[in-house]
Amino acid sequence: MAFKPFDLTGKVAVVTGGNGGIGLGMAEGLAAAGADVAIWGRNAGKNATALEKLKTHGGRVEALEVDVSNEEAVVDAMSESLSRLGRIDTCIANAGVGGGAPLTEQTTEQWRKVTTVNLDAVFWTFREAAKHMVARAEAGDKGGSLLVTSSVSAIHGAPQNQAYAVTKAGVLAMVRGTAVELARHGIRANAVLPGWIATEMTERLQSWDAFNEKAIGRVPMRRWGEGEDFAGIAVYFASDASKFHTGDSVVIDGGYSIF
Repeated sequence: MAFKPFDLTGKVAVVTGGNGGIGLGMAEGLAAAGADVAIWGRNAGKNATALEKLKTHGGRVEALEVDVSNEEAVVDAMSESLSRLGRIDTCIANAGVGGGAPLTEQTTEQWRKVTTVNLDAVFWTFREAAKHMVARAEAGDKGGSLLVTSSVSAIHGAPQNQAYAVTKAGVLAMVRGTAVELARHGIRANAVLPGWIATEMTERLQSWDAFNEKAIGRVPMRRWGEGEDFAGIAVYFASDASKFHTGDSVVIDGGYSIF
């Protein structure tokens, strides 16, 4: 039999925030590699558009309208994803929000909005997916992959974005602890750290000439990243090719961090 480590036929993935940007890029990669995919998103219209794109890859795809800032909604959505697709082999906690202000002007409300979505919701998502994966392992079916979208803000200075940076650094610690705890079940946990990526979150910056000159001009690849640039890493971490790779943080930023 040919060696096909990246073949995801028979595997099921959940991608939060999977209706656009990095999340949709990941979901498309997974679907193209043969996985069945459930995407979660708050916007029903964006969900529907993303679903049509994913259907072109031929597998089973589902879209759930989910607000991950609500713990009960996360619990229900994981249960519904399992009901529709039968199992979950990979769970990607990608949903996130931005939002910042000068440190002396940031309000607790602004802080909590970011930390709830970018940190609390990742915990809820990982917890609910892990419950299924652990139960499956204890029944003799070991394995699973948890992946979170962090950010290079976790390792850079992020002025006026302390809440965002804190959450993106916090999930790295969550990944390391989870990786060690769940390894005996064959469950892996890893993080991806994107750099400057052209998404809705960065829309304002994309049209700012000074930013493109000073920041994007420093990216060795000389361009903004795109959602599709994350298809390959999603497939890798969902596949058996990464079955001994856990507790890691992978930077995908066109070389920005090292230049």
